[in-house]
Amino acid sequence: MMSIDENELAWRLKHEGIRAGEIVAYRAWRVIVPRWFRDGEDRLHSVLMKHYVWHPDEPASDDVQTHGIYSLRNVIRSDEEYFYSVGNALLLFGKVKLWGEVVEHEWGYRSQFGRIVSLDYGDPELLEKFRKIYRVNQTATAQ
Repeated sequence: MMSIDENELAWRLKHEGIRAGEIVAYRAWRVIVPRWFRDGEDRLHSVLMKHYVWHPDEPASDDVQTHGIYSLRNVIRSDEEYFYSVGNALLLFGKVKLWGEVVEHEWGYRSQFGRIVSLDYGDPELLEKFRKIYRVNQTATAQ
């Protein structure tokens, strides 16, 4: 999704002080289905950064010069619409609000901060469980 050239460009760009309004984007989260109870299994995880956990009461964050919080411009509703092969992982799909330093790419964004605002697609039982944990709903447009 991102080439080395885009990272190099992000390093060279001078910050012009431009401030944008609210950015809402779409992404997927990986769900760990527990065989036995361990810490972190009731949290959503990044799909690609396997050890990155999204916590309910704090924004996700990362340095956009190295990784950042990735999201897509267009809604994704299923594994088939997602860009990456994730094998047998269970995914949930929804919306995030982005802020801080944001780099725009062809297919979406890489941001300094992100927060889950809705969980819209995926296994109905998991959606119900994680909506309660993250205190979010399904967006009206996703229904």
